[in-house]
Amino acid sequence: MSRLRGRSRKVTGPRQAILDLLRRHPHPLSNKEIFAALPPGECDLATVYRSMHLLRAMGLVKRFDFGDGVARFELLADGDDGHHHHLICTQCAIILEVDECFPRELEEKLAAKNGFQTVTHKLEFFGVCRQCQPTANKK
Repeated sequence: MSRLRGRSRKVTGPRQAILDLLRRHPHPLSNKEIFAALPPGECDLATVYRSMHLLRAMGLVKRFDFGDGVARFELLADGDDGHHHHLICTQCAIILEVDECFPRELEEKLAAKNGFQTVTHKLEFFGVCRQCQPTANKK
C-alpha cells in the first residue's frame, strides 16, 4: 500500500483487495480470475480491469501473455523487474515459475551478431503436467 501512497494514489478497498489477492498467489492471474477470487460485492469486473491497468502503469504488477489471448498479472516486489519464465500445462493451464534463465552472454552474443542493442527476452514453456499426462495419453 505504501507504494500506492508513495505515488499519490488512493488506496481504495478494491485496490487493497486485489493487491492482497495477488500477494497470496504464486502465479499470474487474469482479470476474471481476480474478480472470481474476490469476496462477493468487493468490486465489479470493470473495477478490476481499471485497477489492473493503473497498477501496471505504476509498475506494481507485470502483465503476461501466454498466447491464449488472456492477459495475466503478477505482483512485483519492490525493485523486482518481474523477469522470469513460466511452464504452462496445455491441458489444465496450471502455471509454474521457472527459476532458470539464459545467461546474459547469450543475449549479448545474439545482439552483437545481428547488430542489435539492449536485447532482452520473454520465454514461456508449454507442455503437459504430471497430473494431466494420463488424460493426454488417452487422446
